[in-house]
Amino acid sequence: MSFSDREKAFEDKYQHDQELQFRVDVRRNKLLGLWAAEMMDIKGEAAEAYAKEVISSDFEEVGHEDVYRKVMGDLQDKGVEISEHKLRKKMDELLAVAKQQVMTE
Repeated sequence: MSFSDREKAFEDKYQHDQELQFRVDVRRNKLLGLWAAEMMDIKGEAAEAYAKEVISSDFEEVGHEDVYRKVMGDLQDKGVEISEHKLRKKMDELLAVAKQQVMTE
């Protein structure tokens, strides 16, 4: 295997890993949106629409703070009592669930 072949293989693996992480993040955000919708007593198509809003919120800046701010703000606006710690823990839990789901597809 030549150097250029190894370089191409590393680039392909990096691209694959990035695409996989993107899919995991999107899935986590959907799961988080559906969970938050339930907490706010939003059901059916409205819950699905809210989950899409949460997914879209992740494109505002690098990292997940934009998602955290959106969900926390919406929960507070609806009068749902939740601590920063509990929301961040839920985000971490759902990230693990999303990763498992994406890996088994």
